Amino acid sequence: MNMAETKERSLRELLKKIFGFDSFKGNQEAIIENVLMGNDTFVIMPTGGGKSMCYQLPALIKDGTAIIISPLIALMKNQVDTIRNYGTEEGIAHVMNSSLSKAELNEVRADLVSQKTKLLYVAPESLTKEDNIQFLKTIEISFYAIDEAHCISEWGHDFRPEYRRLRPIINTIGQRVPVMALTATATPKVQHDIQKNLEILDAAVYMSSFDRANLYYEIRPKTKSVIHDIIRYIKGHLGKSGIVYCLSRKKVEELANAFQVNGILLSKEIYIKSAMQALYSQPFTKMADLILSPTRVTI
Repeated sequence: MNMAETKERSLRELLKKIFGFDSFKGNQEAIIENVLMGNDTFVIMPTGGGKSMCYQLPALIKDGTAIIISPLIALMKNQVDTIRNYGTEEGIAHVMNSSLSKAELNEVRADLVSQKTKLLYVAPESLTKEDNIQFLKTIEISFYAIDEAHCISEWGHDFRPEYRRLRPIINTIGQRVPVMALTATATPKVQHDIQKNLEILDAAVYMSSFDRANLYYEIRPKTKSVIHDIIRYIKGHLGKSGIVYCLSRKKVEELANAFQVNGILLSKEIYIKSAMQALYSQPFTKMADLILSPTRVTI
């Protein structure tokens, strides 16, 4: 067996041992190998394509702690819970965001100093805090993975100014480690903007196919009885889950009342500031059959 075959077998054995999977999906293996070689990486992969595995496995293999930057609290919590289920120690993965109490933050930092933690999930706002920057200078970082990287681009559909400060902060922390950017959507213009801002213009780029055989789009003419049409459609798909996007809270309330009158089980989530933490802390997989939410809420 040559060296390449040995490496391939080793990665697949680790995949099986840690996560229980027999094989990688798509180009996951090539991406992971690139990260393990210490190279910058740009990943464009559709939702459900397995982006998280591209940084989770190398984080568990490499020395130090991988810093995973994500804007979604629910995503962070869900992934931390998943990693902890695979591992033997709770401290193997942590989140660092505004939801932590001082005692919880001290516990996270203690696990990082003792090198128990392999993955640290950080909100971009938390990474910009000076005390967090100074603390991260004291631990060994294996690499940075920036999820939802399209938030970096001013040309993207979900631009967040905090994301454009990430590279200067990484430079301030001062450890020369690989940077990985991941997104499910990026036009060539957005891709270049992301790579330029993160200073990874020479990164290896991996683009997965966006052909999803299980998905299709259908556009129907709007009638005067939209609510009736939606209810009829739902009742024609009993036993299945769905999301209804609305433009306003008022419309969500209107639809919710109509659905309840017609005996449709739902979990109603309103996009208001006071409800944000609760909304983002509950992954969609744990909610009821039908979810109504205003546009731009990610569950």
